[in-house]
Amino acid sequence: MTSARRVVSATSVLVLALAGALIASPATAAPPGDVDPGTPWRMRHWPQTQPWQVDEAATLSGKGGGPQPIDPQRYELPDTMTWSDYRPVPGTDWADPAVRGSERTFNGALVLVDYPNQPFVVTQPANSTIYGNPSGVQNLARADVPGFYRDFLNKPGALNRGHTIHEYWMEDSNGRFGIELSAYGVYQMPADSHEYGIEAQMQRGQGCPAGDTCARNLRTDARAAWIAAVGEAEAAEYDFVFFLSAGQDESATWQEFGPMKFTTKEDVTDEWGPPDAALPNWNATRYVDWTSWQASANIWPNATQGSSLQAESSGMSTYAHEFSHILGVGDNYNNPYSVPARRDYSGPWEMLSRGTFNGPGGPHSRWLIPGTAGSSMGAQHMLRNKMKLGIVDPGAVLRLSRSSLAGTGVVVTRVTARAVDSGRAGINVTLDGGDRSPACDTAADPFCDGGGYDNYTLEVVDRMGFDSFTPDSGVLIAKTKDEDAAPFIWTIDANPQDIDKIDFVLPDGTPQKMTIGDYRQLSDALFHAGTGSGSRFEHVDTANRLHFYVLDRKRDSGGVLSYEVAIRSLDGAGPARRGVRAYPDTASPDRTGWTRCTIPVRNTGRATDVLRVTAPAATLPRTVIAVPAGRTTLVEVWTKDTRRTTVTVTSESNPSATATTTCTTRK
Repeated sequence: MTSARRVVSATSVLVLALAGALIASPATAAPPGDVDPGTPWRMRHWPQTQPWQVDEAATLSGKGGGPQPIDPQRYELPDTMTWSDYRPVPGTDWADPAVRGSERTFNGALVLVDYPNQPFVVTQPANSTIYGNPSGVQNLARADVPGFYRDFLNKPGALNRGHTIHEYWMEDSNGRFGIELSAYGVYQMPADSHEYGIEAQMQRGQGCPAGDTCARNLRTDARAAWIAAVGEAEAAEYDFVFFLSAGQDESATWQEFGPMKFTTKEDVTDEWGPPDAALPNWNATRYVDWTSWQASANIWPNATQGSSLQAESSGMSTYAHEFSHILGVGDNYNNPYSVPARRDYSGPWEMLSRGTFNGPGGPHSRWLIPGTAGSSMGAQHMLRNKMKLGIVDPGAVLRLSRSSLAGTGVVVTRVTARAVDSGRAGINVTLDGGDRSPACDTAADPFCDGGGYDNYTLEVVDRMGFDSFTPDSGVLIAKTKDEDAAPFIWTIDANPQDIDKIDFVLPDGTPQKMTIGDYRQLSDALFHAGTGSGSRFEHVDTANRLHFYVLDRKRDSGGVLSYEVAIRSLDGAGPARRGVRAYPDTASPDRTGWTRCTIPVRNTGRATDVLRVTAPAATLPRTVIAVPAGRTTLVEVWTKDTRRTTVTVTSESNPSATATTTCTTRK
């Protein structure tokens, strides 16, 4: 959706401070003879002069049957999702209207308008429009429409599956922001719907029927009707206004009832054409050259300071998206059909990008009335935007800088899924001194991020709550800018190759692949722990001198997902001495012929470190691990048909700190 003009924040932008030490305090080594009772039998019976203490941090991949990924990627495209994909956030009931925002509950007016040629679709019989009305909501009295849409948006019920815009903001802000709505109307506009929907920018001055005046300002006429009915004093009681227009919106119809319905623009039938025989049945639209005239004649949702425009097909996430503009954050998405092509910026992971489209059925179901499918359950905001909006606990964000990392070395922490208000919400690394990435040309390289970034962020996404309709659970890494100069969030794609999926099939049977610019290309963008996951577990930005690691995945007994992650400077290891020891293991093959050694690895240095494990001719479920100072953890080494395998463990902070041992197969 678009911002009609620059919006001004209605909230204070919080300055986040670093909470706690940059490096976790090193664990004290156990004295000789002090052995963790959970230590495997063979280790408990080794000579007690060894100062063992084994961590639980390293997840083992399983016993027998060969090595398994510890964190396999299982992404799902939005198109195939259903309401069964929804999972609640443990311990919350943010949809409860009695639970108000701890910092603010915004008071909004929902102002409904229709037209001489377009009544509200929910007041009509089924299939009474060219789009049809498959939702089953029909024949409402006009006077009942304001209450119907107020409740659909903000009162838990069967039609909205118990999900509301109040719930979205309460979940997204962990209880800080809520929304109340009061409904007004219906007010009939003085002109037909297409006179407001056909805009100078979107339609490039084309398609206005003779005798009509197009590019009318719907916001101006709708507000005038509302003020005439209630007066300025009552209107001034509200923090913002949602203007709700009868009919579909163009964002949800231009493709489905344009290039997806008709192979060429000349194929558009009269039914989908204008009420003017002199005009063609097609018209210009925003992202491509043409759509049907009827689709082009719908309004495009947008926001400006204090108000936004939506239509009946606009799902609840459209309102959340536009309210984000009202609060002061801009759009962060591309044209997926641009020539030259440009990769999407932040994709399905961010409300102000294509996360607005999230919901069962995906992007091509957003034309339904009411909006109960795609765009009904938008993604949370990414960490950058939560920080800007002031809806994340400052103490829950680990604030680092490139220069501080160079002085302290590696930082290891655990980050909790963003839908849950507990633990570490994420990491922000300031690129002090500026983005040093080499210049690239967005006109020649669709994967060029354009440069000029100020930060890196790292957060965890889990498919629960409003994030249930994101494609995957895992670690989300992004480059960000302080100013809203799009792209101001650039998701780092763990799988940048073409996702190679069909978007839709033309009426003539020709399949159309998702473009390189399609937001669903980022469905597999999240990082996962370990090897063999189908994704990556590390990201190295050599130019900006940073190395990111995804080390371990954990889901606790309450269902909360977290990841152990690390960030290391490529320019400095810090003052701590680094050291490592590794100890041999001997194991017997299982019935499938696999031998599983568990190699004890000890950090003999003075600070937590990230260690890399290599073993030629072996399979390693993980090749990077974090071990606190003075502690020991176990590393799995799987071999087959090999008598003895050499295992090497090396400090990432100081490559000269290395140890070699063996995994031996017992015959």
